[in-house]
Amino acid sequence: MAKSLVIVESPAKAKTIRKYLGADYDVRASVGHILDLPPNQMGVDLESGDFTPEYVPIPGKSKVIKEIKDASKKVENVYLAPDPDREGEAIAFHLAMIIDDKKKGGKKKEGPAIYRVRFHEITKNAVRDAFKDPAQLDEKLFDAQQARRVLDRVVGYQISPVLWKKVRRGLSAGRVQSVAVRIIVDREREILAFISREYWTVEALGDSGKKPKFKLKLNKSDGKKAEIEKGDEAHQVKAELEKAQAKVAKVLKSRRTRKSGPPFITSKLQQDAARAFKYSPKRTMSIAQGLYEGVELGDEGSIGLITYMRTDSTRVSDEALANVREFIKESYGDSYLPAKPNFFRTKKGAQEAHEAIRPTSMKYAPEFVRGFLKPEQYKLYKLIWERFVASQMVSAEFDQTTVDVQAGRHMLRATGSVQVFDGFLRVYNEQIDEDDAAQREESEEEKTRLPEMNEGDAIKLEKIEALQHFTQPPPRFNEASLIKELEDKGVGRPSTYAAILSTIQDKEYVEKKEARLHPTELGILVTDLLVESFPRIMDVAFTAGMEEKLDKIEEGEADYKGTLKEFYEPFKATLAEAQTSMRNVKRMEEPTDIPCEKCGKFMVIKWGRTGSFLGCSGYPDCKNTKNFHRDDAGKIVAEEKETTDQLCKTCGASMVIKRGRFGKFLGCSRYPECEFTMPIPTGVKCPKPDCGGDLVAKRGKKGKDFYGCSNYPNCDFVSWDKPLNQPCAVCNHPFVVEKVLKGGRRIKCLNCNHEESEGEQEGVA
Repeated sequence: MAKSLVIVESPAKAKTIRKYLGADYDVRASVGHILDLPPNQMGVDLESGDFTPEYVPIPGKSKVIKEIKDASKKVENVYLAPDPDREGEAIAFHLAMIIDDKKKGGKKKEGPAIYRVRFHEITKNAVRDAFKDPAQLDEKLFDAQQARRVLDRVVGYQISPVLWKKVRRGLSAGRVQSVAVRIIVDREREILAFISREYWTVEALGDSGKKPKFKLKLNKSDGKKAEIEKGDEAHQVKAELEKAQAKVAKVLKSRRTRKSGPPFITSKLQQDAARAFKYSPKRTMSIAQGLYEGVELGDEGSIGLITYMRTDSTRVSDEALANVREFIKESYGDSYLPAKPNFFRTKKGAQEAHEAIRPTSMKYAPEFVRGFLKPEQYKLYKLIWERFVASQMVSAEFDQTTVDVQAGRHMLRATGSVQVFDGFLRVYNEQIDEDDAAQREESEEEKTRLPEMNEGDAIKLEKIEALQHFTQPPPRFNEASLIKELEDKGVGRPSTYAAILSTIQDKEYVEKKEARLHPTELGILVTDLLVESFPRIMDVAFTAGMEEKLDKIEEGEADYKGTLKEFYEPFKATLAEAQTSMRNVKRMEEPTDIPCEKCGKFMVIKWGRTGSFLGCSGYPDCKNTKNFHRDDAGKIVAEEKETTDQLCKTCGASMVIKRGRFGKFLGCSRYPECEFTMPIPTGVKCPKPDCGGDLVAKRGKKGKDFYGCSNYPNCDFVSWDKPLNQPCAVCNHPFVVEKVLKGGRRIKCLNCNHEESEGEQEGVA
């Protein structure tokens, strides 16, 4: 019989740990949290002011709880081994509560001794070392997590009902998620308010008589920085350059170094995985979780390949540093190994007890384990491995050359770099943020090679061009850049980013279009209401400040109850005011000058389940409705219902295109007398034999469009790409699909897999 009970969160983690500890240990999984606040009530004592939470078993966990309690009665020691962070500490505390059959702080009954073990990697040495020197539960760490949980419950459970009353049922507000939506809404308004400014540049191709030719850009005119706003001025400069004699005025050479970045922390891993593989943060963390908990490596069994993946620390253990330095020396030579290990600054508030995300052993190189990993696991593991190795390599070196060419009163400049030593770039090159102009410029510069030139050399200017440009608004966020923004502003913590991005899209406050995050009409409306009524809660700086206070609870510098009381007292007053003063959108009727074609009364803007719409002011006598949009000047433009040649299967009337919660659909023109609806056909027949159905546009629960058979559920054909009613140019299959990619739109045949750019088929004879 086992002498000790070990409890972790997941079966995969339990399987890996079991083989390290042997038969004396009974290793079980709680399968995540076992206790939480009750799902349908506040569950926090707000009246007394001590904010005591009420924890109840999570639905479906009764069997697991009973098994853990029964197993604990048969052993002398219980080791609680959930993940080494706040969330893991909460799970450990809740496990202790059910084993002791008491609440935190109560008198301990006779039973097994309870210990807390923490390890940041699931390897034999790390696990065994943790069990040799077990610790006690950390009440400060638990209180920090509990304070976050209570704060989120208080905000969500008290603001959300206000939104139900004023907008519609089912809406939710979150202490952090609502601020994330606000950041996206604010960026959208920056874009809409942006006034583009015209400007011009003048460029030329320089020929020194040696290869290669090189690009020159106008830098100065009459000794001053060239800033051209009008086309006439740009073309005048072009004309002057076409007549001028050009020669090299100055050649400046310098040695530039580029240092390696630190090993991954959670946010940087999510950003690079998004840029490299288009993985969502949620998917990245799911893959990383599997690599951390253990992967079956043949005869070696289950091995944890990476350290704990929820971390904001760049620290690396001395043992890991020694191992990676030895690996670099053996694999790449002394010239790639710095004299001393590279150390990186960790941001304020990071948990230094944690390590950065790194491989657990240099033994398991990506190619060595590739055959045991799923493709997505391999890609992410390789990214983590290469980033870690590169972080302990010497800097890359470049010879940078800047050449100034004088042509009359104008000075043109060319800049290029030649890599003289690859250093860490031998292993890893950080993914470029497409929205970062400086990164793009540096990358372009490193690809530019200049011929050897000396002062006084004659330069021939070719292909001189005056180019018109317009300043661009700030870009919409993608998932990677939003995580960076949240991190920079101190909103949320590493363990919350993936959940934040999933939640705001699941709640339909934000939608992803071509990899960019757009606020929905609902997201903008809810954000505006919350900013008006809860300005403190929606303030980015205030939210970041709350994160710092939670960190102080963990560090023992702040009190759990005191922190919550400081927050709740002003919040309570604001909440009471909002319940009466928040705009009631349900009753909103904004007048317009658009007449109703059915009864002649003016239409008004109303709010419904699918968003705002035009409704007749004569309702309920007249039930006419229309969709609308606002033009660039903000004017309301009614959208006439688009009649189709489809006939209603119920009454035979014409079907019209309507807009609903899940996008456009066909509805009967006799609504509300006839309520028949159907998806919009694509004009393409289902390719499955003997089906006979039509492919129709649909939208999934998470807002992603797809195309399925109208005979569902009898036919399960699905395509994520839009079917086009045109034959394949190669195999003559009756339809192709349109794929939307970052580089443009592509046409693909599902039958023969022939693929080409959209429009290429037009040239096929």
